[in-house]
Amino acid sequence: MSLLRVEGLSKAFGGFEAVRDVSFTLEAGERLAIIGPNGAGKSTCFNMIGGQLRPDRGRVLLNGEEITGLPPRAVWRKGVGRTFQIAAAFGSMTVVENVQMALLSHHGRARALFPLARALYREEAMALLERVGIRDQAERFCSVLAYGDIKRVELAVALAHGPRLLLMDEPTAGMAPAERHALMRLVSAIVAERGIAVLFTEHDMDVVFAYADRILVINRGRLIAEGPPERVRADREVQAIYLGSSVEAPA
Repeated sequence: MSLLRVEGLSKAFGGFEAVRDVSFTLEAGERLAIIGPNGAGKSTCFNMIGGQLRPDRGRVLLNGEEITGLPPRAVWRKGVGRTFQIAAAFGSMTVVENVQMALLSHHGRARALFPLARALYREEAMALLERVGIRDQAERFCSVLAYGDIKRVELAVALAHGPRLLLMDEPTAGMAPAERHALMRLVSAIVAERGIAVLFTEHDMDVVFAYADRILVINRGRLIAEGPPERVRADREVQAIYLGSSVEAPA
């Protein structure tokens, strides 16, 4: 059984059909990228899976359980973590406190009084910060962090409830090239360690072709290509619509 199964997702806004009959599967331990031109329907598809949008037609199943149309918090409770294109954290709180807040929510103690909350799940939070490479920044306020480090805080928060599936919307947006590859190497290592699946959207084709196991290409709301990077790169329709014939393999 696939970890994620998407069947015939469709969504229209007024007379505009943003996503048309999109279907695919995602296995545990797999990194799957969704790419396409601006306005192709990537974000709409992504948001239907994450619960931000309810599909007009189709189904989303997580490990065989239907989660179609559930609100984002309910989808999160089912084991789906998410990071966003524009990373954010509570700037008035320290790095470790941000992760502790996620752990408090995961353990059903989000309403704990703050003086008590500061002592709860601290070691668990520190372990997550160690894993994403910013334990040494634990006591700094998020308001003073570099953007690449905020992305790592966001990743630690997303991992706090032990997700089976991680949705990453433009994970490297706003980052320098070296930071992009460092973050995706980290994500790939975590995928291998924990056996989780990652579904991500991304505009940087170097990142996509270097780190995706499979790629989905969407154009005008429909799925036009699917497969490993080499097959997608060679697809003439994909080249004509999105990649261009001069695309070279990443170094």
